[in-house]
Amino acid sequence: MMFWYGHDPSGWGWFGMSVGMILFWAALIAFGVLLFRALSRSFDARATPSDSPPRPAPEQLLAERFARGEIDEEEYHRRLTVLRGAGGTRLDKS
Repeated sequence: MMFWYGHDPSGWGWFGMSVGMILFWAALIAFGVLLFRALSRSFDARATPSDSPPRPAPEQLLAERFARGEIDEEEYHRRLTVLRGAGGTRLDKS
């Protein structure tokens, strides 16, 4: 005669196994997600060498100074001519 009655898990045993299986799969999925995010972040960091925006062109900076009223129209045109190199003379302040 075999005594199987005392060897199967009770209600709490099934509950414990179910919770254990859910925690196992949750930990496995969380590890996979974290690994994927870490690897994709390292590839993104290599793709973008710097986070600084590109510097504006000198003509754009000059136009912004003129728009803010830091220089007048005559000064703007004179400096723009020098920047473009169209017959402007440059004074060296050494």
